[in-house]
Amino acid sequence: MTTILSIQSSVAYGHVGNSAATFPLMRLGVEVYPVLTVHYSNTTAYGTWRGPVLSADDVRAVVQGIDEREALPGVDGILTGYQGSPAIGEVVLDTVALVRERNPKALYCCDPVMGDVGRGFFVAPGIPEMYRDRIVPQADIVTPNQFELEFLTGRSATNLNELLEAADALRATGPGTVLVTSAVTDDLGADVVSMLGVSGDGAWLVSTPRLEPTFTGSGDITAAVFLAKTLTTGSLPEALASTAAIVYSVLEITAASGHRELRLVAAQDVMVNPPHQFDVRQVR
Repeated sequence: MTTILSIQSSVAYGHVGNSAATFPLMRLGVEVYPVLTVHYSNTTAYGTWRGPVLSADDVRAVVQGIDEREALPGVDGILTGYQGSPAIGEVVLDTVALVRERNPKALYCCDPVMGDVGRGFFVAPGIPEMYRDRIVPQADIVTPNQFELEFLTGRSATNLNELLEAADALRATGPGTVLVTSAVTDDLGADVVSMLGVSGDGAWLVSTPRLEPTFTGSGDITAAVFLAKTLTTGSLPEALASTAAIVYSVLEITAASGHRELRLVAAQDVMVNPPHQFDVRQVR
């Protein structure tokens, strides 16, 4: 059985971070060890929220406890997303090193959550630079959105060629695989959202119809499913195809419901048997 250690935020109401990733992963048959970095009442997108940011010592203690159960050798993948403070980033780096010590084959997937097009940065000062300079270089897989890709590389990414060049530049810093999520460019089509997967073996693109509105937590599901499918298939194009099918099917149900938050329970069956399939084309 595939096992993922996921260090992310958590909310009681709605689905972001571990609250978005854990259930879909389990529904896909993946064992998950969720380690929380914050536990909020709801996502910060509402403007007000309550609940604690866990201290770095608290997060480190949870990881230590998992290690004391001798569970880390069985971890196949590490997944990280939103971090509440730079100190948590230090714990992430230490945890990645520890898991790799216990299981050198474990893959680290970093979702560098820090901002988005039209919204800008929404994380604490210092976190974007820490992602760029210290965390992303340690990752095997990194899953930035278009805004995050541009920040991490210092490059414009407004068309397919620029997306490819920026993904190559990001790979040159350390990660073997880059998944660019939610890319929207004129040459790819304004009515679709595209994902671009780039590795040493090539580059593949998949596009899905653009849904309105955008839903908080969709990137968290994307990173989680992509890591799981990478671990189970070992193929970037296969993982990309499965991720597009599952995420779009979940978002379609959510959009039809009229709810603001992801409808994960209502969409649980399409996670296993998505009704949509999208063509993945090799672009390099």
